[in-house]
Amino acid sequence: MRIITILTALFVTFSLASLAQEKKAPEKLVFQTKMGNVTYDHAKHLERAKGDCKVCHDKLWAQDAKAPLNFKAGMHKVAEKGKTSCATCHVAGGTAFVSTGNCAKCHVKGAK
Repeated sequence: MRIITILTALFVTFSLASLAQEKKAPEKLVFQTKMGNVTYDHAKHLERAKGDCKVCHDKLWAQDAKAPLNFKAGMHKVAEKGKTSCATCHVAGGTAFVSTGNCAKCHVKGAK
C-alpha cells in the first residue's frame, strides 16, 4: 500500500512538473495591418536575444500569442519617440535596423 502511495505521489509530481515547463514558443506570428501583413519571426528574434525571453517578455509584450498588441495608426512615431514596442530595437541607435523608411522589411501587401 505504501509503495502505491509513493508511486502515485511521484506520478503527480512529475505530471505537474511537465505542465509547468515552458510552452514552445511559436516560430512565426502574423499580424494583419492596413499597410500589409507583418510576419514576426519569433525564432530569429529569440536567437538574436541569445535565448533570453526576458529581453521582450513581459517588459514589452505579454508572453501570449493571443494577447492584444494595441497597435494603432501612427504607432511608429509614438513607439520611436518612447523607444517602446518594436522601436525598442528598431530605432536609430537601437540594436536592429531602423523602421523609418524600411516599411517593406516588415509590411508585405498581399501576404497571407
